[in-house]
Amino acid sequence: MYQEIKERVFQANLELVEHGLVVFTFGNVSEIDRHVGVVAIKPSGVSYDDMRPDQIVILDLKGHVIDGDLRPSSDTPTHLELYRHFKNIGGITHTHSCHATMWAQACKDIPC
Repeated sequence: MYQEIKERVFQANLELVEHGLVVFTFGNVSEIDRHVGVVAIKPSGVSYDDMRPDQIVILDLKGHVIDGDLRPSSDTPTHLELYRHFKNIGGITHTHSCHATMWAQACKDIPC
């Protein structure tokens, strides 16, 4: 039932690795389907190399797991809070890019 959203979130999470935006299992991508009222998010602690689309966790906006056997990301409460309060958000990307962290620590704007 949730194959399409799981596949999109899975692919988006793999792109974090491809672009060097995450280390270890840190960081994640989630997506909300506001029509159905569900959020798809990366499972907690699963390496990007081992992750499969069927492992993406589906939750309602209260954080109850609807589909999935693994724990959702430890960042899930933050994602859900943002989805509840900002109705125009369709997805969230949380990275641990060492380059972004260095710019932040230097109190510099990231050049675009």
